[in-house]
Formats: sequence, C-alpha cells, structure tokens
Amino acid sequence: MPAPWSREEVEAIVADYFDMLNLELVGRAYNKSAHRRRLLPRLNRRTEASVELKHQNITAALIELGCPHIPGYKPLRNFQNLLFDAVQHRIRRDTSFDRIALEAVEKPASPPAISDPTDILVEAPSLALGIAERTSGGSRERVAVQRNYLEREGRNRSLGLAGEEFVAEFERRRLRMAGMSALGDKVDHVAKTRGDGLGYDVLSFETDGRERFIEVKTTAFGIETPFFISRNEVEFSHETAEHYRLCRLFDFRRRPRMFELRGSVSKNCRLDPVSYMGRFR
Repeated sequence: MPAPWSREEVEAIVADYFDMLNLELVGRAYNKSAHRRRLLPRLNRRTEASVELKHQNITAALIELGCPHIPGYKPLRNFQNLLFDAVQHRIRRDTSFDRIALEAVEKPASPPAISDPTDILVEAPSLALGIAERTSGGSRERVAVQRNYLEREGRNRSLGLAGEEFVAEFERRRLRMAGMSALGDKVDHVAKTRGDGLGYDVLSFETDGRERFIEVKTTAFGIETPFFISRNEVEFSHETAEHYRLCRLFDFRRRPRMFELRGSVSKNCRLDPVSYMGRFR
C-alpha cells in the first residue's frame, strides 16, 4: 500500500498546480503532461494516476475555499487535512495568484455570438458537490484566505448581464429553430426590462406556449464551479417549479456551454447557507 503523501510532496504538487492555474487564468497555453513528468522525480515513487488524483483533490479544496480551478481536474473530495492546509497557505502567500485571480473574476464581459445552439446545451454534472471530506494526515489549521474569488465573480454585474443576454438569445434561437418564431419574438430579458427582484432573469416559452421562467448563473470557470443564489430566487423556484429553469453557464469567456436544472432549486442542489442577516431584537 502506498505511503501517505508527505508534507514535502504535498507542497510540491500544490506549487505545480498553482503554476498551471496562473497560466490558465491569464489564457496562456501549458502542457499538463509535461508538468506531471517534471513533478514525478520530486515525489516518492508516485504513479501518474496518483498524481492525477491529487490534482483532483486540489481542485476540490480550491472550490471549498472559493477559488477558481483548472478545468479537466474534476473535484475529488476525500483528501488529507495536510493538503487542505497546504492549499490555504499557498493562497495566502502567492500574491501573483491573488492579482491574477482577482483580475479574472472582475473582468468585464460581453455576450459572445451563438454559432450553433445545439453545441451549447450539455448534461448537468453530478450535483453532490457539498463540503469536502478530509482524511488523516495532519491536523487541520484554519488560515484566513484573502478573499472568496467565486463570490466576487458572482457579483460581477457585467458578467451576469452578458450571461443573461446570451441565454435570452439562445432561447430566441431555440424557439425559431423549432418553428415558433412568434414565441421567440416574445422572449423577454425581464431582469433588464423590468428590473431585479422578480426571482428570475429571462421569460421564455415551451414550444406549446407554456411560460418558462429562467434564472441565469454565469461563470468563466468550469462546470463544477458552485453558484450563489438568493433566498428570493430559491423561493420563486419553489413557487413556480413546473415552469422554472436554472441555466448554469460555464466556461463563458472561451467556449460557453450550459446545463439546465428544472424545478425547485432545493430539489436539484444542496444549498449551503453562506451568510446571515443580523437583526437587533
């Protein structure tokens, strides 16, 4: 049975992951296989498969810490406390990552053109994306991280608006391709024409004329990236479950794709409370 990863090994693979992640966030090419080959001599007779799994562990830790991750390394949530601590410490001391990640999440966006609507809609991932489980390998040390980058991206109004406009146009194209041009012409970007607070962003239609209430959540990162949703939006999804759709747009800046969740959000996702309102009694 392989020995547990040592602190030196964990720090080496975390550093290499962050080198790739920084390149990913600025849009520069890199070779994952070449990085892995250079890393292996620094590890204790680890296989390429074990390195791949550890990369997936790092992805899971980054998601829990509110950070972007490398697409292709799907989150694997059963990992050492030692690894979680190493990722936290790296975030704290890597000033270049902080600058690059902040620029990435706050960058303005505009809706890209839709060339082929059939290439955009994909199946939803497994939505059991809760808090990661940690195994032994060192006591967990809580270290304050600089900021929640995913939350900052969720507040990027330019990105959110571009995603809503993209989905509204997608719905028009979908209905027109189905021979329902009159319904396509009635698609309404309500968050723009009526304002926020309705509980959804786009009013669209099924091909039989039934209304479709669409809430749009947009990220420039991977399909597994969590999203933030308000209490009002959750309640609206419950009240209008039969007509409600949550459209999750991902990889928006490079190759936008999306999946749909139909019905009440609380039945489709694990909802973790991330903030509270304090009131005076």
